[in-house]
Amino acid sequence: MRLPAEWEPQGFVQLTWPHPDTAWYDLPHVLDCYVEVAKAITRYEPLLIVCRDKAETLADMRSRGFEPSARIRMAECPLNDTWARDHGAISVVGEQGEKAILDFVFNGWGLKFGSDLDNQITRNIYGKGVWAADVKYEDMRPFVLEGGSIDTDGCGTLMATSECLLSLNRNEYLSREEIEAHLSHAFGLRRILWLDHGGIIGDDTDSHVDILARFCSPDTIAFTACDNPSDDNYAALKAMEEQLRTFRTLDGKPYNLVPLPLPEPLYLDDYRLPASYANFLVVNGAVLMPGAGSALDEVAASRLRSAFPGRTVEVIDCRALLSGHGGLHCITMNYPEGF
Repeated sequence: MRLPAEWEPQGFVQLTWPHPDTAWYDLPHVLDCYVEVAKAITRYEPLLIVCRDKAETLADMRSRGFEPSARIRMAECPLNDTWARDHGAISVVGEQGEKAILDFVFNGWGLKFGSDLDNQITRNIYGKGVWAADVKYEDMRPFVLEGGSIDTDGCGTLMATSECLLSLNRNEYLSREEIEAHLSHAFGLRRILWLDHGGIIGDDTDSHVDILARFCSPDTIAFTACDNPSDDNYAALKAMEEQLRTFRTLDGKPYNLVPLPLPEPLYLDDYRLPASYANFLVVNGAVLMPGAGSALDEVAASRLRSAFPGRTVEVIDCRALLSGHGGLHCITMNYPEGF
């Protein structure tokens, strides 16, 4: 089985919808953002909305001028929070067309937050008509893994940070070699590129790779860059950039590296928020990029257009999501075509 790249043809994207008991600082503006994300996704492909209550969710959408179309399906399920990238199923495909969703443990980013309900979402919605009949469910527990902690080129290379995957309260009972073996078996990997540097102040995921560095093609990596020595993120991001320059493709060539500017600092009271243009979502025919409300939005979008030729790059103002310490990629999970 193989872990597909995000730019391969997709069948649908999942959003897990906020409700008043989810831990959002400014729920009305967060819901505004979710509606804009839902509108953008459905311009390109179908959308699955996992929610606590269908009527409540439909009311949220309609009050914001969004009437659900035939491209939207809904599945009710108890939930703690709404970070679909991390509690959603991870999809793999086989050489003979086999399809499987892998259900890993989600434990609230290393036991930081309650996750008893979110850990059960994939199991609870499996069999509700969400997936095609030939999609197999595989329980990967007790291994802890979040979708935002990994990124792939679809050709057998996985990129991840050692800070996250080797952290305490995830799989600390396993050695680095044992973790590599487990991931290689689950995803059909040929190798893992370990980022040993990099991090953004305000991030509470232990440095998920999807805010730091992302494959755009088998030979191109977009990454969060910081060129301001006075910025508190400078040292960690510069060390990451230097390590990225040592990475080689499977045929031994340096990667084409696309620097995405670090967004201008955004704060909630005196807490710096973990804004990142690398937290983009690839959908069929487009790239949806989280905007941070400054001129740097267009700089980052222009660079992503060069990294994804032939795709539209849409910028969505996602500043409201930063109050929950996440972004656009964090709230979504994509599933391949045929799923």
